[in-house]
Amino acid sequence: MKKNNILFFLFATVMIVLASCGGDEDDDTIAPKPRAYFRLSFPEKAYVQYDSSCPFSFEIPQYASISKDPNALAEPCWINVDYKPFNGTLHLSYKEVKGNVNGYLDDTYELASKHQVKASRIEEELIKIDSLKVYGLLYDIGGNAASSVQFFLTDSTKHFIRGALYFNAVPNTDSIKPVVDFIKKDIYHMINTFKWKN
Repeated sequence: MKKNNILFFLFATVMIVLASCGGDEDDDTIAPKPRAYFRLSFPEKAYVQYDSSCPFSFEIPQYASISKDPNALAEPCWINVDYKPFNGTLHLSYKEVKGNVNGYLDDTYELASKHQVKASRIEEELIKIDSLKVYGLLYDIGGNAASSVQFFLTDSTKHFIRGALYFNAVPNTDSIKPVVDFIKKDIYHMINTFKWKN
């Protein structure tokens, strides 16, 4: 008999709990809002030619600007493409090739590989524009790495330039992915319009 009383008591308790969980339309229960990010509005893509005394030229978007690399060790043709609306910078460092292109290639690979700790993936994309003697490799770095895109371009005999995209924010792939995808199109455009000066 005791067993039946206990079962009845448990059954009644479960039924009361379930009944109290009903969805009342007028319920004023406050629940936390899900985490979200600001909606971004992107400018329309339009490009202008960048040309200087450096041995290369390319097109940049109108919403970006060029500045000299402020680092004390920067060389004359180290420049930054500043994406101020997105708090990001594409750092470009140029080196003249004097039979040492393999050393520059090793350095570029090593700098991209440093992001493997935080990266969920690193995909490599070959760059080959024979008509302009522009050859290189683009590293598409996924996950919460500090740099999302890195690349190098060279003609393999005289010129070498390395690029790396960074944001002035804590890396969070969920929040910056739309911006990275937007700027990546500008990087592809820059590469496709890149020309060496002989």
